[in-house]
Amino acid sequence: MNKGRLTREAILTTAFELASKNGLESLTVGELAKQCGMSKSGLFAHFNSKENMQLSVLEHANSVFAARVIEPARSLGDEDIIHKLKALLDLWLGWNHSFQGSCMFLDAWKETGSKETPIQQQLKATILRWIDYLTIQLRKGRDNGQFREDLDCQQATFELYGLYLSAHLFYSLRGEEASQAHFWQGIDRLIADWSKQKTV
Repeated sequence: MNKGRLTREAILTTAFELASKNGLESLTVGELAKQCGMSKSGLFAHFNSKENMQLSVLEHANSVFAARVIEPARSLGDEDIIHKLKALLDLWLGWNHSFQGSCMFLDAWKETGSKETPIQQQLKATILRWIDYLTIQLRKGRDNGQFREDLDCQQATFELYGLYLSAHLFYSLRGEEASQAHFWQGIDRLIADWSKQKTV
């Protein structure tokens, strides 16, 4: 990796840490340059605009999310989808809690509002890709017989996301312990329901 690439990676790591604490919208070229010990013009040369910088930070965040959440669970294989799914959910919740109870992607989504900007489009693609990945895991569980044949996997993903968002809120209101307890109680209830064979 050349020096320019190494410098850019170091900048993005710092930018990701700042955005994690203060939000993507609060990330400015001036503040990032200060934290990196660079001039504004030197940092600007790497991105050309604030929007390009924020888009690059989102790409970096996607890589971090994959490394922290998806890859560890993927290494478990697909033989026991319930075990893999619980590992994914635990890592996903840990991702949330690593940002003081807030999810960087969801926070950035709220900050950008309803405008169809490149940042909004990238955030939408990121969240939809994760939703699709969860849905695929549920389909694998249905196909291997761990979940019942009539399971609506898209609806099941919707319910998983609802619990995640509730955990996100309860973390802020009642702390991590209460948030975790409610989340896993809800997950266990869903999995028990998905695993029941439908009676005629």
